[in-house]
Amino acid sequence: MRVVVLVPTYNELEALPVTMDALLRAAPEVEVLVIDDASPDGTGELADAMAAADTRIRVLHRTEKQGLGRAYLHGMRVALDEGADAVVEFDADGSHPADAVPRMLAQLQAGADLAIGSRWVAGGGIADWPWYRQAISRAGNVYARVMLGSSVQDMTAGCRAYTADLLRRIALDDVRSQGYGFQIDMTRRALEAGATVVEVPIVFRERELGSSKMTGGIIAEALTSVTGWAAGRMFGAAADRFALLRRTLIRR
Repeated sequence: MRVVVLVPTYNELEALPVTMDALLRAAPEVEVLVIDDASPDGTGELADAMAAADTRIRVLHRTEKQGLGRAYLHGMRVALDEGADAVVEFDADGSHPADAVPRMLAQLQAGADLAIGSRWVAGGGIADWPWYRQAISRAGNVYARVMLGSSVQDMTAGCRAYTADLLRRIALDDVRSQGYGFQIDMTRRALEAGATVVEVPIVFRERELGSSKMTGGIIAEALTSVTGWAAGRMFGAAADRFALLRRTLIRR
C-alpha cells in the first residue's frame, strides 16, 4: 500500500524536525508531503533541506497562507494524481502521536475506508489541556454529532487516514470549509458516501513548540457550518418525505 502523509506547515520551524523524526520512525514505509504556506520563519527552507537528505520527504510550496482545509485538499489531489492508495492527515506541531499512523493504516487494510485518531473513544484522551478546553472540544463534537446524525465520537479530529477510493468518491472540489469545520465536513461527506469509519484511540497532546493557529473565529465558523449542514439535511429529508407522499397520492 502506497501511503502519503500530508503535513501542512505554517511557522513550524521548531516543531517540524521533531515531528518528522517521530513520524518516520513509527511508519518508515510512508511518503511525506510537507505543504508549506510560505512560512516567514523559514519552515519551507528547512523542509527542503530535510527532503534533500531523505527521499521519503517532499515539499509542496504554496505562495500564501490559505488555511488548513485548502492545504489538505491540495495535498490530497497531488497524492491521488500520483497513485497513492491511502492518504494520512498529520499535524506538524507534535500533538498527534506518531504510533497512530500504523494503527490507522492497519484499520484501512482490514477494510475501513476512514480511520480517525479519536480522543473521545475508550483509551483516547487529551493531555495537558485545562478542563474548559476539553469541555469546549467535547461540546463541539456532541453538537456536530447530534445535528448531523452521526455516530462518530470525534468528528473534529485532525489525525486520520483515508483510502484513495473514498477520497475519489467525495466531491473534493465542493469542499470549502476550514479548521475544525473542514474535519467535520470531510467526516459527514465520507458517511454520505457510504464509508466504513473506524475510530482509533489516541492521546492528543498540547504542542510544546511554536504557537497554536486555532482561533475563536475558526471555531465559530465550524459551528455555523454545522448548523447550515444540519438545516440542509433536515430540509432534504422533508423534501424526500413530501416527494414520497406526492407519488403515493398520484398513484391513488
